[in-house]
Amino acid sequence: MSAPLADRLRPQALDEIVGQKHLLGEGKPLRNIILSGELPNLVFYGPSGVGKTTLAGIIARTTNRRLHRLNGTTASTADIRDVVAELDTFAAPNGILLYLDEIQYFNKKQQQSLLEYIENGKITLIASTTENPYFYIYNAILSRSTVFEFKVVEPAEIERAVQRAFIYLEEERGERIVPEEGVIPYIAQACGGDVRKSINAVELCVLASPMPAPGEARVITLAHAKELSQRSALRYDRAGDEHYDILSAFQKSMRGSDPDAALHYLARLLEAGDLPSATRRLMVCACEDVGLAYPMIIPIVKAAVDAALQVGLPEARIPLADAVVLVATAPMTASTARWMTCSAAKAARSPARCKTCITTARIIQIRASSMNTPTNIQTIGSRSSICPTR
Repeated sequence: MSAPLADRLRPQALDEIVGQKHLLGEGKPLRNIILSGELPNLVFYGPSGVGKTTLAGIIARTTNRRLHRLNGTTASTADIRDVVAELDTFAAPNGILLYLDEIQYFNKKQQQSLLEYIENGKITLIASTTENPYFYIYNAILSRSTVFEFKVVEPAEIERAVQRAFIYLEEERGERIVPEEGVIPYIAQACGGDVRKSINAVELCVLASPMPAPGEARVITLAHAKELSQRSALRYDRAGDEHYDILSAFQKSMRGSDPDAALHYLARLLEAGDLPSATRRLMVCACEDVGLAYPMIIPIVKAAVDAALQVGLPEARIPLADAVVLVATAPMTASTARWMTCSAAKAARSPARCKTCITTARIIQIRASSMNTPTNIQTIGSRSSICPTR
């Protein structure tokens, strides 16, 4: 059984890695650290398919250290003890380089078992994670390591890897492979910044293409590329950083009165099937950011949310899109939210200024109720600024 094309084509030198120029470009800190041969403990943080594992292998060869690979999903403390057993032996005269993939799945005790050895330098740790390391990695490990963030690879960079993959398959299969115009840019764009996914998509395109006649080239059509790369650009996780990043961008787009951006992030949420999160953030934004500036928006958005939940996906996108555009183009006010923050968050201390706010508000309400005129009711709304944000 042959390895996937992405593994067979894995770069063997720093200059072969596509992307990550902010880390591995000429004169950049991480590149200089690797070339110096004096390797500290490192944490690689970034999405899948951007070169974290590949770089760890290159570092091991560059520094002439024995490399051990462990994966946080399957490794145990016993596996770490097996690695420690090789210390100070002929098997690892220059020390051990431990590459721990998906370290976020290691519990605190497992991570602590490494502290003694990374402290004295007998084990050099390279840990990789797709989650925020400041949330998932034990602080004692972080204090002994340097975190480098790997970014999504740009399509222009991925095109180089896709071209190299077609050339490699031509040599490996002994046949001429001709991708149609637009195939390489499409694969590079559709993979969502994941180099591994783009290279494997090339292999799928070759395997799925019709068998050519003897002496003719194998043609890779754009239609095949689109079929095999569908939905691959979608990056979303229900409980990870990407989930909250998209939700935050969705709400901030409405708050910033940008309906185009708000619809973009709504589409990403619905494409991932996350209807509850989208409707919840939409209701929150209608109440918190528009609120009393346009009070009727709350029942309107509530009706749109109810309709969306009742009809379900994919039709739910229609009433939700209407509501998102309405919220994003409505006037904004945060007076109610500021008042609730001041009253609730600081109620335990009840500082003098908050007591003054509450007393003044009550006096205004009493006067308004006795006079019952629109002018004084408007005065209550205008006095919301007497409660400071902080």
